[in-house]
Amino acid sequence: MSSKNLDVLNALDSARTQLYHFKAIVIAGMGFFTDASDLFCISTVSKLLGRRYYFDPTSNKPGKLPHIVKNFGYWSGLGCPRAVMGTLCFFRFWLGFGIGGDYPLSATIMSEYANKRTRGAFLAAVFAMQGVDPIFSTEPEADYVRRIVLMLGALPALLTYYWRMKMPETARYTALIEVNAKQAAADMGRVLDVEIQAEQEKLAQFKAANDYKLLSTEFFQCHGLHLIGTMTTWFLLDIAFYNQNLTQKGIFPTMGLTSSASAVSALGEMFETARAMFIIALLGTFPGYWFTVFFIEKIGRFYIQLVGFLMMSIFMLIIGVKYDYLNTKEHKWYFATLYGSTFFFANFGPNSTTFVLPAELFLTRVRSTCHALSAASGKAGAMISAFGVQNYTQDGDVNKIKKAMMFLAFTNMLGFCCTFLVTETKGKSLEEISGEDAGKSEAEMTHKPPTYRPEASWE
Repeated sequence: MSSKNLDVLNALDSARTQLYHFKAIVIAGMGFFTDASDLFCISTVSKLLGRRYYFDPTSNKPGKLPHIVKNFGYWSGLGCPRAVMGTLCFFRFWLGFGIGGDYPLSATIMSEYANKRTRGAFLAAVFAMQGVDPIFSTEPEADYVRRIVLMLGALPALLTYYWRMKMPETARYTALIEVNAKQAAADMGRVLDVEIQAEQEKLAQFKAANDYKLLSTEFFQCHGLHLIGTMTTWFLLDIAFYNQNLTQKGIFPTMGLTSSASAVSALGEMFETARAMFIIALLGTFPGYWFTVFFIEKIGRFYIQLVGFLMMSIFMLIIGVKYDYLNTKEHKWYFATLYGSTFFFANFGPNSTTFVLPAELFLTRVRSTCHALSAASGKAGAMISAFGVQNYTQDGDVNKIKKAMMFLAFTNMLGFCCTFLVTETKGKSLEEISGEDAGKSEAEMTHKPPTYRPEASWE
């Protein structure tokens, strides 16, 4: 039974772009806004925590977090700083638990609601909400500020919970997995202007033809290479990407974007760090996300990911080789340009596409699970970055930093190579991509770069 004979899938794939599609972007994207708030505010919060709880009166220098505490591997203890850090670790664990669940759900919801012409752009737009995190800086007591900044992250989480509870299940899941055509038609009729016929018998035949599970020979024959590809590329990306974010505040003084800690107050340091992060986001991170949104349906996921990994590798290699030259006040703008370019090509590249591809490559039954496995692999890479690369370079030794940057350039080249394990997905229905449509998966075809062809314009 081909999906081309199923009205429910044809209606979703050919539906014109409607207001609810953009509403779904916002609802699904709010989870990523929360994730961004957590990821990017922690740099400024950690500086305030260091000043507040780790001041050394003998040296009369501003305090800073010990490295193991900075990476939040410090759980035990009842003393004041230990209790604070332990509490923060506890709640960040549950934040990670929630965000970890949100990654695959947001991706799957958007991929299954969107039509096939705009699916990649809409998925990229959901992920681009990571780049719309506001910066707050005020001048009351520093301890109150870090509490307020952390508490503000609860607002998008609450909004996400409320809107998600009011969002119906996707028609693909209801029809293909629950085999309830009538409910799928009713749900889509509530939110989209599409007509869907109840085709119970056809749906039952379609499910029977594609009813294999994740741990099965059929899955590994059809999608084993795809899963290896999405997991390895996300893993390798996050080794470099999280290192970029964790090292920002240490690189800003070299670029002249922040003053030395001893020259400013705690809130002054927080304000300067937030301002520097805003500049990097405005010139590198934010444009990269939205370049992906606007070009993903023209260039395709495959080429964007290849070019992104390649350019990140080149820029990091240059930084590593020429670090002595760049790490001076005289050449700070060269450094800033190279550093900002790595953020641009991370986001107009694998940081966006590693989120998009797992939401498209796999069949409906295991789409969320495979996306979750890919995302979890990425977080494993982030841990290596935090506890491996960061620990290696924590003493600021120039030779170690140069070696670390060359290592990160190498991991990006590995990501470039592993991209050839996935295939292009633009312009195709989810069932064509996954192999549910005709019983033949993309994984059974050669993994050659796809031939470029213009796509239909947005409706």
